[in-house]
Amino acid sequence: MKKSRISVKWKTFFIFLVFAIVLLGVLWFFQIVYLDDFYKIIKRQETEVVLKDVEDILYTSENPNDDIEKIAASNNLGIYITDKNGTPLYNAEYISNSQMSSLPQFMFGLFYDQAVANGGEAVIEFKGSEMQKKVERARYAFENIGENPAEQAENGTDTTEENDNDNLDDADDTAGGDENDETQSQEEAVPEKPAGKIAYTIPEEKREEGFRQNIGNDMAESVIYVRIIENNGLEEVIMVNSVLTPVDATVSTLKVQLRFISAIMIVIAFALAATLSKSLSHSIIRINEGAKKLADGDYSVKFNSRDYMEVAELSDTLNYTATELGKTDSFQKELIANVSHDLRTPLTMIKGYAEVMRDIPGENTPENVQVIIDETERLTGLVNDMLDISKLKAGTITIQPEEYNITESIRHVLERYNKLREVEGYTIDFQYDDEVIVYADEQKMYQVLYNLVNNAINYTGPDKKVTVIQKVIDDTLRIEVKDTGDGVKQEDIPYVWDRYYKDKTAHKRAISGTGLGLSIVKNVLELHGAKYGVSSKQGQGATFWFELSLDLNEE
Repeated sequence: MKKSRISVKWKTFFIFLVFAIVLLGVLWFFQIVYLDDFYKIIKRQETEVVLKDVEDILYTSENPNDDIEKIAASNNLGIYITDKNGTPLYNAEYISNSQMSSLPQFMFGLFYDQAVANGGEAVIEFKGSEMQKKVERARYAFENIGENPAEQAENGTDTTEENDNDNLDDADDTAGGDENDETQSQEEAVPEKPAGKIAYTIPEEKREEGFRQNIGNDMAESVIYVRIIENNGLEEVIMVNSVLTPVDATVSTLKVQLRFISAIMIVIAFALAATLSKSLSHSIIRINEGAKKLADGDYSVKFNSRDYMEVAELSDTLNYTATELGKTDSFQKELIANVSHDLRTPLTMIKGYAEVMRDIPGENTPENVQVIIDETERLTGLVNDMLDISKLKAGTITIQPEEYNITESIRHVLERYNKLREVEGYTIDFQYDDEVIVYADEQKMYQVLYNLVNNAINYTGPDKKVTVIQKVIDDTLRIEVKDTGDGVKQEDIPYVWDRYYKDKTAHKRAISGTGLGLSIVKNVLELHGAKYGVSSKQGQGATFWFELSLDLNEE
């Protein structure tokens, strides 16, 4: 079953769009859903740092008032410092709905005892005005029932619930009715002047103010950090008050901003995704169209996409591929034409001589039989060379190196051309100084030498002279085979070793060999790790050479 496929254009578009949506989702998740949690974590860490800074100031500063004010103002905190008895020493409050200075004495004692029990530190957290209400109810219970306010606040019990509902309402009225109490106290302080008596003023009754925390915001969460330190031999109590709940107006503003930001980001992401996906896919589409032409055999196609580095590299690779495939195709066509000619000639001669020997009496001579045998051997050699090239390229042929005398092997190769020397008048010289032992595959190297000499004989000049030179340079053996022909054009030198290379001149039947030997030479020498090459000047012949290492331990 064929899988459904989606174009790179739409796939890139959806990836960008999904990325933008996920990014917005994460932004909403952390800014709205977890805003309170992050705010609490930050404020707690901030409060702990402030607590440490205040402690350092108390130890090092002679007049810490200004520094404490600055710290409290910059962090929107309340800082309240007392002695161990609760007497205020320093006070800086920058929380609009909270007032640490209103802390009742019994609550101070409760916080102090809790800090002592915890090794000198305590953290008191509460929500809304529950702490304030607890204090007022404890005071109400003490005044009307006689229960200890500290025990009432610590145990969290509410004795007012045991009384009628009217008493509970009175306690709540006491928690929020400070202004009415002050007005009533002022009225009571100035009674009407009785007739016949001198007016006098009754001193204002001192009443302990309730603990004012989170006034007007019952959903707010607060924390008080308490730390007891010893400064100049005296105990001092540092209390830092912080609101852990972000302001409602801030949260509302963030939500409105996020709505606008989300809408803008979605529009931008949509436009960006469409633009980038179109740009990216355009280059790939053009390359794909060119690749289809290349697959159809149009090797003149050019790939010019340069939008991105990877696309540019792919274009360069495909251009190189098209060039090489074009050369290969041209070489293959030339090979087919040349091999067809080489195959047709011996077959025609074999057929012709065989018909003559059959139809004409007295033509069944040893000379005619030898022609048929020679042409058969030529045909066999051509087929074998083509098979050898295929096997070498496929990697199915391996070498079997051994130590042997290559000088003697060269002499044996040249002996095969004795008849050619006598009949055709060729001169084949071998120049060497000493016998040389090499470590190589003797049979394969014999084929290399034979093919190089064949090539020189086929392309030497009118003087029919071929020279084989053996010389040793340091630890390297160099074999050169020279001819006196027209040479190889400089632009053709890089291609002479190619298995499909043929000279651009009219193809002629090889005097000896099949004309495919240089490709075999190249592959055998590469199997041995040998260096090889050709040097030539137009009209001065060509020199084919290769070098083998004489280190017998090197494989």
